Amino acid sequence: MRLQLHRDFGFDAARAQIPYLAALGISHVYLSPILAARSGSMHGYDVVDHDHISPELGGEDGLCRLVAALRERGMGVIVDIVPNHAAVGGHDNARWLEVLEWGRHSRHANFFDIDWD
Repeated sequence: MRLQLHRDFGFDAARAQIPYLAALGISHVYLSPILAARSGSMHGYDVVDHDHISPELGGEDGLCRLVAALRERGMGVIVDIVPNHAAVGGHDNARWLEVLEWGRHSRHANFFDIDWD
């Protein structure tokens, strides 16, 4: 079962659905991207910080509560984490801004798939 998370349906809201999903016989929930996305994102694919779980979804504590509740029911979780889920443009992706400023010399130059030639 895929769950589309966003600021109005975060980890705790998903956790509240576990009894229903378990009754349906669902073995795993597949979560949309959970990393820190652009503020207000409704899909999570516009990640601005690959090092942190989205605070809008409930942060790391919220994710831990969700995973614990799933495990209590014998259910698993699959997380959609793809490195190229990244927001560019704007001012909220520090890695991208650093690459724009420093180019090949940025410590994050290899993080993005850039053909420098």
